[in-house]
Amino acid sequence: MSRRRYSYSYSPTPRREQKRRHSKALSGWLLLGLTGVVVVAAVALHQAFAGGGDGDSFAAESPCWKQVACSAERLEPGALSQRDDQLREEEDAGTGGEEQIVRREADPPGIVASSVAVIEEPCGALVHGFNEHERYSPASLTKIATALVAAERVDIRQTVRVTVDGGALSAENDATVMGLIPGQDLSMTDLLYGMLLPSGNDAAIQIAEKVAGGVDEFADLMNEYVAEAGLEDTQFKNPHGLDEPGHYASAYDIAMLGRQLLRNPTLAYIVSMRSYQPPWDAPPLHNLNLLLGQYPGALGVKTGYTDQAGQTLVAASERQGRRYVVAILGSQDIFVDATNLLDWAFQSAPSSCEPVGGSQVSAPR
Repeated sequence: MSRRRYSYSYSPTPRREQKRRHSKALSGWLLLGLTGVVVVAAVALHQAFAGGGDGDSFAAESPCWKQVACSAERLEPGALSQRDDQLREEEDAGTGGEEQIVRREADPPGIVASSVAVIEEPCGALVHGFNEHERYSPASLTKIATALVAAERVDIRQTVRVTVDGGALSAENDATVMGLIPGQDLSMTDLLYGMLLPSGNDAAIQIAEKVAGGVDEFADLMNEYVAEAGLEDTQFKNPHGLDEPGHYASAYDIAMLGRQLLRNPTLAYIVSMRSYQPPWDAPPLHNLNLLLGQYPGALGVKTGYTDQAGQTLVAASERQGRRYVVAILGSQDIFVDATNLLDWAFQSAPSSCEPVGGSQVSAPR
């Protein structure tokens, strides 16, 4: 099939030239007539405005054809110069060596999660919430509370003789594991890395057995912890977060637990690491939190997933002296939701706290 070609040149024939001359003459008379109409209209308008006519009412009665050159905004004297000054200040703010955050008012972004909470540090103010006090399955966000209770109850530098079989546990319920083998000698710190980075359920169970003697006993300690913290919409039945009747948390409560974890320098350091090599011949452990190294100022904290809970996440970021903790429950894309919420928080959220003094984290010894 040949491609159609278009020509933009034109050479008139004699008959067409005659028609063109008649058309040109007619166009001249029409142009002269239109010029006269325009002059008359211009004079009339000048008289209307110069003679004290109601210009505002005229503008109100005039239709905005296709919304061209029409504006509903009226600027007071000096408003333009004020705007210019504001724009210059914003431009100057962006010339520094670090990224400058220009805060502008905006509504919170749309999300696909069932429940969210955005907490600002250091005062713990709730700056945005959606179903933030509703109770949902938190999945592995449970391990935030497990880490807090363990760090409060025992010396995390102590050595633990492993009794939990990670391979058998994974085969039994398809759980994520760090790969514990009975008979290994690992520190409690190694177990915390294995629980918080790859979300090892075997590590959570081993921690529970070491601290309290069993899973049920440790869950009691977890519930004591949240009760003392004044968190009323959370109840734990296990230390790992697998779905179980009566095991639930709210986005607000889990965000506050994430905030508390970041206040522990050792735990904050652990959740900020992208990988960790335990003292074994197996490969290193990798953090499932993809925001680390990708989102500006990301600090951690924990991801989670079960069929019932969907995707869950507690994420935190610190920039320009501001720190926000975001909890997301029942999402289909936690990292998109977290990115949108954190972007909004840094750019538009009303600030309720004094600026933080910088992250205080320290490597476990």
